[in-house]
Amino acid sequence: MPQPSTIGTLPQVGTAAPQLRYVKQDRSNADLASLKGDVVILLSVPSLDTGVCATETRTFNQKAVGLGAKVLVMSMDLPFAMKRFCDTEGITNVESASDFRFRDLSEKWGAAIAEGPMQAVTARAVWVIDREGIIRYHELTPELGSEPDYDAALNAAKGLL
Repeated sequence: MPQPSTIGTLPQVGTAAPQLRYVKQDRSNADLASLKGDVVILLSVPSLDTGVCATETRTFNQKAVGLGAKVLVMSMDLPFAMKRFCDTEGITNVESASDFRFRDLSEKWGAAIAEGPMQAVTARAVWVIDREGIIRYHELTPELGSEPDYDAALNAAKGLL
């Protein structure tokens, strides 16, 4: 299944990362601005409760060991479900971030799927953001059911560390 269109234009390489507020597993609010000074790999996924999203999160969790970058996986999933998944799967190198409260990823980043059976969930995309908040890598997978290019994203992050 091809990647469905999104509601907006996704932020591209060379641009400043837009505002991004999210909800952590403990239901507290957080934002991307608080991570300025860190290299961030931002994963946008439809739901951790799907096979490809779960595999992507597990894979980044394994590959992020010792990387030195912050890895956030973000979806519309509720913090309760994200916590349950991460606890069950032993996810410790990827932080889950829910878009359910602020919808910044969906609306300000334009990542919400525009139509069809997955309408309103976030598309599968990866951004690597440098220490100053500038996007240095971006991938929108060609198919919603495709995993991202892990090596390309990780190499982009390594080049910033």
